[in-house]
Amino acid sequence: MFTKKKPHVPQKQIDSLIGAATTIEGDVNFSGGLRVDGCVKGHIHCAGDEPSTLVVSEKARVEGEIRVSHVVIDGTVTGPVIATEYLELLPNARITGDVSYRTLEMQVGAVIDGRLLHIEAGSADIVELKRISGSKND
Repeated sequence: MFTKKKPHVPQKQIDSLIGAATTIEGDVNFSGGLRVDGCVKGHIHCAGDEPSTLVVSEKARVEGEIRVSHVVIDGTVTGPVIATEYLELLPNARITGDVSYRTLEMQVGAVIDGRLLHIEAGSADIVELKRISGSKND
């Protein structure tokens, strides 16, 4: 009757690559795995609710919002980062903006200039209880 939600399994395969000599101006929507070695001036979002992985490499730069289930950052991000499942910050990570995460791994050297906001598991499943009318405390 009640099933426990399976733990998030990150996408292990990189399906798309934005090369080091490439600059994209505009939003990027992807599914599966995406690695950014160049520059993206726009938002990066995963398509749908499927597990997805974004890797921002050491020389990469993103100027815009990132909203992906599993994010690995070793480069520079200017804008909010929302990792709905897992966020891994490597030593060269530089983030200017608020960071929302469910699980965080941060290595020595990574820098965040913004707020850290924890996403509670099951926070979307809040049910409001109503009082029964006619009780003694009314």
